[in-house]
Amino acid sequence: AKDYELRHYETAKWVSTVIRGETQKEAMRQGFWKLFHYIQGKNEKEMKIDMTVPVTCLVKSGCTDFKISFFVPFEHQDCPPQPTDSDVFIEERKAAALFVRSFGGFASPEKYAEEADALARTLRNRGQSFHEDFFYTAGYDSPFKLFNRHNEVWYFKK
Repeated sequence: AKDYELRHYETAKWVSTVIRGETQKEAMRQGFWKLFHYIQGKNEKEMKIDMTVPVTCLVKSGCTDFKISFFVPFEHQDCPPQPTDSDVFIEERKAAALFVRSFGGFASPEKYAEEADALARTLRNRGQSFHEDFFYTAGYDSPFKLFNRHNEVWYFKK
């Protein structure tokens, strides 16, 4: 469709952390740094791991817990080093079909929510069945990139 796409993602491992009781913006900041320390060597192998994109954030309706995640690079998918920070964990996300809406600019929590609402409205209007109680935000750019930025919101297809 012109305003969203349906993607199929294979099963994959992500390194994640859950930040509780903060604003989404503050949770993203705290979560990013916890995960950044992991890829900089705060893991059982003291191994540096390449930064990957997207950085995702799980947003649940009416909840102030946010799960921030980095994709584990393909070369480490089979055996990612275990985190040494007890707040950081490796998770395996099962294969899934996702409805994705892309947008540019600097994405704030408000902008992500607005785009998620627009995607949800479009999906409902088109009779698509999806999990409405949560969505993921996905950011692809460094904060230093000023132009041609790429952001997404994801809903899981039922």
